[in-house]
Amino acid sequence: MLDVRRLRLLRELAHRQTIAAVAEAMSYTPSAVSQQLSALEREAGVPLLERTGRRVTLTPAAQTLVEHTETILATLERAAADLTIAGAQLTGTLRIGAFPTAVPTILAPALITLSGDHPGLELVVTQLDPATAPAALRARSVDIALVQEYDHVPVAPDPALDTDPLLAETIYLAALTDDPLSDHRTSPWIASTPGTLCHTMTIRVCEAAGFTPRIRHHVDDFSTVLALVAAGRGVSLVPELGVGTPPAGVVLAPLATRRHTRLAYRSGTRDHRAVSAARAALHDCAATYFPQALP
Repeated sequence: MLDVRRLRLLRELAHRQTIAAVAEAMSYTPSAVSQQLSALEREAGVPLLERTGRRVTLTPAAQTLVEHTETILATLERAAADLTIAGAQLTGTLRIGAFPTAVPTILAPALITLSGDHPGLELVVTQLDPATAPAALRARSVDIALVQEYDHVPVAPDPALDTDPLLAETIYLAALTDDPLSDHRTSPWIASTPGTLCHTMTIRVCEAAGFTPRIRHHVDDFSTVLALVAAGRGVSLVPELGVGTPPAGVVLAPLATRRHTRLAYRSGTRDHRAVSAARAALHDCAATYFPQALP
């Protein structure tokens, strides 16, 4: 019989690529991960890992096993979700991951609704970059998360997750003039930290306009970005949720590019009572406060 905990480690190795990364994410030591994967190989009766020096890759048999693992884990999640139906009052802990601009604008009103409707539910919020949210969901660090993709930065579907569309925001060019995007090929640019979706989006939107941006500043907080624009330090691309009340002098020009926010949760948990309640509250909040941005 294959051990589910070991299958989960193999699935994480397929996503994270290294045993050290799996160990960090799953709160194991690297040696413990290696031992568990070796035990899974013995259970499976076929080689699952190919070791070249310090690198480890999955064999074709392991890749097939990972595909089955996604189905197995989703089935277990559905079984756990079915058990919550029997409870009279919704209790337990719901862990929610959200990116910074969503916390005050979308999540906070939804939390008020959830707390009022389900006082026995303990709500735990973690601020996450959308790029790291899928891994946090797979590792069970969060139960539901707000994830993003941009028109120029599509994100491949994750078989471990299901998603709902929530918002489709306008992206604005923030500058001190109303010049078109193509006129800012020589301007200094303000972008998010390299490796974030927003940073990649800035580069690709500019490339689609025919130039590579000269990024001078890296800032993740959009209020700080707009303050730098107002101070004449550069231009930037800012999504609708990050605009707030812009400083005097900052001109916001809407672009055709959109940022798409989705609710993500582990496959099989869609009908879990806590996840379902959170989904309903977040959708209601989006419809109430951002009707113009509904997908």
